[in-house]
Order: sequence, then structure tokens, then C-alpha cells
Amino acid sequence: MVPDEMLAVLATLPGIFQSIPRNGLVRFAVIMAIFLCLPPLCRRLRLPPCVGLLVAGVILGPYGLRAFPNGGPVADFLAQIGKLLLMFFAGSEIDLSQFRRTGGRSLAFGFLTFSIPLLVGTGVTMLAGYTWLTALLVGSLMASHTLLGFPILQGMKLGAEEAVAVTIGGTVFTDLAALLVLAVCVPIFTSGFSTSAFAIQLIELIVCIPVIFFGLSTIGERLLQRMGHSKEQQITLLFLMIALAGIAAEAINLEPIIGAFLAGLAVSRALGHSEAKAELEFLGNTLFLPIFFLSIGFLIDVRVFLQTIIGKPWLVVGIVGGLIAAKFLAARLTRRLFGYSHTQGQMIWSLSLPQVAATLAAALVAFQTKNAAGVRLIDEPLINTVLVMVVVTSILGPILTERFGRQRLAQQGMGPDVVPAIP
Repeated sequence: MVPDEMLAVLATLPGIFQSIPRNGLVRFAVIMAIFLCLPPLCRRLRLPPCVGLLVAGVILGPYGLRAFPNGGPVADFLAQIGKLLLMFFAGSEIDLSQFRRTGGRSLAFGFLTFSIPLLVGTGVTMLAGYTWLTALLVGSLMASHTLLGFPILQGMKLGAEEAVAVTIGGTVFTDLAALLVLAVCVPIFTSGFSTSAFAIQLIELIVCIPVIFFGLSTIGERLLQRMGHSKEQQITLLFLMIALAGIAAEAINLEPIIGAFLAGLAVSRALGHSEAKAELEFLGNTLFLPIFFLSIGFLIDVRVFLQTIIGKPWLVVGIVGGLIAAKFLAARLTRRLFGYSHTQGQMIWSLSLPQVAATLAAALVAFQTKNAAGVRLIDEPLINTVLVMVVVTSILGPILTERFGRQRLAQQGMGPDVVPAIP
């Protein structure tokens, strides 16, 4: 039993943290201290920094110690920019030239690693009593993936392996398809299903997505060439492209994150790995993305989170376990289909396992979407389950990638003493 004195001290903690001055500079200093100290600590514990920031947001937010009872308009705006940058970076990290080299195989893997988790997630969510629309969206959240383990394989000089290239190419299909499911589900949920409206939206998607992609790619390439080596102007142009892509997406009733993802693909096609893009990534990873992850933590009610895990363990196990099994099945079928080795199949599985970028951004959009009756597209138990899935897969994926990568090096005759350092 915890002594009464300790319980009394714990009960006073929220009041102590609430006494933090409401001065903006003090709050800014506290947030910067978190951003400075937390990521290195997470890396030592072999945790992705985003997980630590999520936990910090939960602890310090309105449902925890209430040090930050609300984000405020400035923090909300920065978090919105962070969400757009997250999807922009997800698109810009995709190597389209590599996708073209492995085109057919990447599409086949992308279809398998999207459709199998989609079916599993939809089925589990419907069995939990949710509507088919919510279930379909949850399935799409499970279908995408984030290549957290790719830098590990790059450090091992395995980035050029065909199985790795196929996995990277499949990201184009999974992320775009998951965002398109979101684009269809949101208007149906808010306005109801209409055959004519649905047909119009499909036509808009078919016509406008290539226009946004190729238009931004062409215009951006020409403007960046005219600007020469001015990194300041190039970074400003990249921000403008993200904003214009988001506005264009909103104009056809899509979420801005879809436009930001397309802008990332366009920049990847036009620029490759330029200094301006590297500078933007530095700025985003330093400020905007940490604020986005922290703001998600502010939304999590600890009591509801624990009630979800304790009261609905079958939902959490079904979603998380279903995802792991579905991604494994997709990787196994891909291995058999193209004759890869057992270890290569395991590398494909571990690379496609983490759910971070598109999953978090789309889940937040769905959580904030309400219909006319004020009902959310995905409720608190589901958003909590998604967060458990993000934490589990973002930790498990890189660990497995490092393990299978070392096994692959051993197969190639490289001993452990010559394995390059993991970044």
C-alpha cells in the first residue's frame, strides 16, 4: 500500500505544476527544455523521440499535471504546420526513381501490405461494434507504414537491396491509398452518403491529384532554378508550396495533409536531396514536429486511455496484434511471390511495421472530425488504441530491422566486426 503521505504529495502535484507562470516566455523555456533533453534520452532508451514527446504531452497536458491546460492559438497553429510538414517529409522521402525501377514489384507489395491490414482492421473494428465507415478508416490507418528502420539498413550498406527498394516503393501506394480512404470517409461522415457527391469527389480526385503533383513539380523546379543558391528563398518557396498544396486540397474537399503529401512527392521528383530541403527538415525536426507530437499528447485523457487498455483489451490486442500479423503475411506473400530469402522477407516485414507519419496525421484528422450530431469519426477508445499501435510498432520495427539486417550481413559473409555503426 502507498502511504497516505505519499498520496497527499501526489495529489498536490497538479496544483504545483499549474502554478507555473502563465508568462509566454516561461512556457516557451519549459517547452524548449523538453525538446532539448527528451530526444537524447529516448535514443538512449532505444525509443523513437516522437514516443517520448507524446508521453510528455500526456503528462504535462490538461489531463495530466495541467502545466499546459491548453495549447493556445499560436501553439495550435505551429502544431498544424507540424502536421503538414510531417506529411510533406513522408512524401519527400520517397524515392520515385527507385519506385520506377522496381515498379511492378513495388505495386504488388504495396497492394498486399495495404489490402491485408485494411481487411483485418476493418473486421476487428466492426466486431467491436463500430460502423463500417469508422471501421474502414481504422483499417486504412493500419495499412500505411513509416520507414523508421531504413536509416539502420543504410548504415549497414543494405539500402540498395532489391527487397528494401521494393518496400520503399510500396510506401508510395500505401500512404497515398490510406490518405485517399481518409478523403472519401470524412465527407461521407460529415454530410452523409450521396451517389452524385461521391462520383463528383472521385472525379475530382482523379483529375486534381495529378494536377497538384505535376503542377507543383514543374513550377517548383523552374522557380528553384531561377533562385540559384539562395537557401532562404528556396525554403520560403517550399513553405509556399506546402501551403498552396493544402489550399488546393481543401478546395476539392480533401484534407490539407493530402496536399502536403503530394507536395512532398513533387519536391522529391523536382529536387531530390537538396540543401534547402535538408534545412527545412532541420527546422521542422527542431520546432514544428515536436510541437505536433506534444499537442497530440495534450489530447489524451489518461483515465480514458487506461480504461481502454483495461476495459477493452480485446480491441487493443485485436488492432495491434492484427496489424503485426497482417504485415507479416503481406511480407511473407511478397517473399514467396518474388523468390526472396527468408531473411529478406523478414526485413520487408520489419520495415513495413512502424506506424507513425501518415497514421498519426490521419488519426488526428479523423478524431477531430464530427458529424451534425457531434459524434467523432473515431472516438477516444479508438484514438487511444491507435496510439498504442504507434508506440508498439515504432519500437518493435527498428529493433527487428537491426536484427534481420545483421542476419542478412552474416548471410553475405560479413562478420559482426565489420558491421557499420548504426546511425
